[in-house]
Amino acid sequence: MYINKVEICGVNTNKLKVLKEAEKTALLAKVRQGDMQAREELINGNLRLVLSVVQKFANRGEILDDLFQVGCIGLIKAIDNFDPNQEVKFSTYGVPMIIGEIRRYLRDNNSIRVSRSLRDMAYKAMQAKEMLLTQNLREPTIEEIAEAMGSKKEDVVLALESIVEPLSLYDPVYSDGGDPIYVMDQIGDRNDDTEWLDEILLRQAIEDLSEREKRILSMRFLSGRTQVEVAKEIGISQAQVSRVEKGALKRIKSKI
Repeated sequence: MYINKVEICGVNTNKLKVLKEAEKTALLAKVRQGDMQAREELINGNLRLVLSVVQKFANRGEILDDLFQVGCIGLIKAIDNFDPNQEVKFSTYGVPMIIGEIRRYLRDNNSIRVSRSLRDMAYKAMQAKEMLLTQNLREPTIEEIAEAMGSKKEDVVLALESIVEPLSLYDPVYSDGGDPIYVMDQIGDRNDDTEWLDEILLRQAIEDLSEREKRILSMRFLSGRTQVEVAKEIGISQAQVSRVEKGALKRIKSKI
């Protein structure tokens, strides 16, 4: 199992050094003075902290070595940005930074493409969640996260749901030792002739669109790009993209 893996990225985890708080404080002070040797010692002395965080993600099917490397990036960011004047332990500050870096990696490697604006909001929501968790020592509610971000609760929910790893139809949901029951076994087929007809009409309506309209709708709803991103690639204004998109959708709706 990954969790019992001894060597990660060429590092023997059984021999990882653990620094005492006094040692961390002294090294952090040297880092602030630009001592790169102290920075290196501080990184090596906190690799076990990275390992403890990475093990929480070990059941996601990701390569543990990759997660460990990403976690080390979060550790380095924590070291470079930690303020020794704060009345908190370095690990209290570092753990959320490491978790955030790993979650951003998992988000960016999600098999479903979502718009950058939605992903950025999800990342900010996770940061707000970690901050509130550290402050209140309990899991924050969606309302609290939305308030901390200054956003609507509905937008926060949509953003967080957009980065959830999709469930495969072939994932088992139950097994008693015999044949397992898969997700697809629990999904009924409710198609009828009306729905088939709607699909045919939709295909026809899309075929009647211009190539420019098809391209914009494809980039917006299949590739998950924002209107600003589409406008930049095509070479027109965001307002023009909006008008073309609305016009195309209106024509499709009128035909079905």
